[in-house]
Amino acid sequence: MRLPILISLPLLALSAMTVNAHAADQPAAPKTALVIHGGAGFVPKDSITEAERRAYHAALNRALDAGNAVLKRGGSALDAVTAVVVVLEDAPQFNAGKGAVFNAKGGHELDAAIMEGHTRRAGSVAGVTTIKNPIKLARTVMEHSPHVMLAGAGAEAFADTRPEIDRVPNNWFDTDKRRQQLEKAQREEAAKGKREASRSLDDAPTYFGTVGAVALDAQGHIAAATSTGGMTNKKWGRVGDAPIIGAGTWADEGCGVSGTGWGEYYIRNAVAHDICARVAYRGDSLQAAAEEVVNRIVPAAGGDGGAIAMDRQGNIAMPFNSGSMFRGWIRTDGSRGTAIHEEE
Repeated sequence: MRLPILISLPLLALSAMTVNAHAADQPAAPKTALVIHGGAGFVPKDSITEAERRAYHAALNRALDAGNAVLKRGGSALDAVTAVVVVLEDAPQFNAGKGAVFNAKGGHELDAAIMEGHTRRAGSVAGVTTIKNPIKLARTVMEHSPHVMLAGAGAEAFADTRPEIDRVPNNWFDTDKRRQQLEKAQREEAAKGKREASRSLDDAPTYFGTVGAVALDAQGHIAAATSTGGMTNKKWGRVGDAPIIGAGTWADEGCGVSGTGWGEYYIRNAVAHDICARVAYRGDSLQAAAEEVVNRIVPAAGGDGGAIAMDRQGNIAMPFNSGSMFRGWIRTDGSRGTAIHEEE
């Protein structure tokens, strides 16, 4: 009766070894990650009510949920950042889409850009006035036109050819809060005796409110997207960095960035591209590259703001030098969070 037992023990050991070897052969589950922002700027804690704080965090979490749902079902980074930015454009708490700031004439001019890293495809729009979700039109420019950037009336005319793009009257973007900000800015301008017809570069904006996202999908691809209403009381069709590829938005094979800052300085320093170039060409870590560009180069030039960035390993950087940045993240290990001020 002992013989079957003696024979069965090696068989059991062999079976266990086979199972373990098979498990070792299985590829690791693909990593995905997501980082988003709702704008940087100087927003004192006591300037936000508890109800407003909850609304900000709720909107950021809705956006994270939308993008993460795409990634978890194996969707593309491009689809994920599109989904995130649509949610943020529809959230009146932020300066993009519904809730965009007013220009000097009391209207809204919206900008957006999107870029897919491994293909370097990109699309952007600037100064659009009737596009409910500018990020969708930016993507449509990328996918259905021979161009990268369309502006103003031309972008609107292109939208006329695309029935899937939702249109709204310009006053659909109005909110009372943004109207009050415009009136305050214009009172302050008048009090200065209209020293200049436009905002001086000595007069920094206090809150940018741009929204954006960077995603890494299960295929290892990165995409970035950014959308904004620009500066309160802006004039002459001013366009900031958000729709400019390489300034406020960039993605390549190993890195993606969406910026939120004083656009003139982000344009001058090609901030989004510079961060990724430091990773690609110098071998800098993502964190080191983002910190150097956002917290040294931009302030040295006279600007401020922040950025979100991600590399192909799913590492995330979220530097800012403006006191606060509305932001959210889901890391490769599934941990997630949202925050507004630095100590969070």
